[in-house]
Amino acid sequence: MDNAKYEEALAWIHGTLRLGIKPGLKRMELMLEKLGHPEQKNKWIHVAGTNGKGSTVTFIRKILENSGFKVGTFTSPYIETFNERISVNGQPISDEAIVALTERIRPVASEVAKTEYGAPSEFEIITAMMFVYFADFDTIDYGIIEVGLGGRLDSTNVLIPLICVITTIGLDHTEFLGETIEAIAGEKGGIIKMGVPVVSGVEQSGAKKVLQNIAEGKQTKIYQLGQDFFIEKIAPSKMLFNRTTERISNLTIGLEGDHQLRNASLAIQTVLMLDENISETAIRSGLAKAVWPGRFEKLSQQPAIILDGAHNPEGIETLVHTAKQKHQTIYFLTSILSDKDYSAMIKQLQAVPESSVTLTTFNYPRAMTESMLQIASQQLKVTAAPDWQLWLEKYLTEPHSQELLIITGSLYFISEVRSYLKSCVKVDLV
Repeated sequence: MDNAKYEEALAWIHGTLRLGIKPGLKRMELMLEKLGHPEQKNKWIHVAGTNGKGSTVTFIRKILENSGFKVGTFTSPYIETFNERISVNGQPISDEAIVALTERIRPVASEVAKTEYGAPSEFEIITAMMFVYFADFDTIDYGIIEVGLGGRLDSTNVLIPLICVITTIGLDHTEFLGETIEAIAGEKGGIIKMGVPVVSGVEQSGAKKVLQNIAEGKQTKIYQLGQDFFIEKIAPSKMLFNRTTERISNLTIGLEGDHQLRNASLAIQTVLMLDENISETAIRSGLAKAVWPGRFEKLSQQPAIILDGAHNPEGIETLVHTAKQKHQTIYFLTSILSDKDYSAMIKQLQAVPESSVTLTTFNYPRAMTESMLQIASQQLKVTAAPDWQLWLEKYLTEPHSQELLIITGSLYFISEVRSYLKSCVKVDLV
């Protein structure tokens, strides 16, 4: 493979990032029409939500894989390599495929750019690449598609799935989705299609009502956690799943945290609704083997280091709940994007007993500037570390046999740190 061609392809794809977020489906629909409607050539499961999308996708994928199916996934953002956004049975597509897809999509994107709808965004281009890959490059039995932003106007919302899944709803991306839980629920519920059943882990009564109204208008049913199916925590990372016709006890969940029990239950309910004979063995094995990098991922045993991409207040709340169960001294190293409610998020971290918070930044357009970092650290009374690598190097030279380091915040930050630690000789990788 000519690496220069791959880098050129990535440069073109990422170059479209400057176009920003451009909600709406017209460009996407026009591109797919010119590409022969690849979105119509597979069976899909569509997953939306504020948090928990990636974990739920992973649980569904692992169960279906353990049932003998070939499963394509589309997720974002990536943690290790760009290619992992489009994967088959957990394996990222090849560099050659990225180059071939770019050559296929680029002229179509140029044609669309000349229309009244304007040039496609980066996410629209990657979404088109995914549909084309699963239609023409590699045959799959099921595709599990994660919504990028919101739902109603997200570029993935051009497919007709077998099942829609809505994990959670929280106050994130309010500048695009609305200032209230109900408004955001309306945007997430925009993925609901006529007659397509919905699996929901949404908790707020107002959001549930919004989704129910949408479902009634689409003549379909919502299967709600806590009403149509239930879970019971029986130990850390162990649970019982129950619905009218099934009861599966003593399930081990491969991802840590009570919230992952909820995500796992959504996956179970989803696969049991497919027209397939999904066995209890496949469910048990799939959930136990689930791995999702950067989601409360234990990266190192000595010193103890966990990576968690808690990038909004709801994600931080979940992280704090899990961290409080550790009962040990915790150091938080966090970088939160400047357009997030970082003040509220840092205050949440400070609520963890016997903990300290260090705020840092990294090289990313939406990251805090150094001046913002200094001001925020002074206002919130946390340590400022403008250079996260220097901070980590110092931390790793000191003894921390009883302490836990949790690195959290933006998933883009987590990706950079994970790559650094993977190559670091000072940590005992798990």
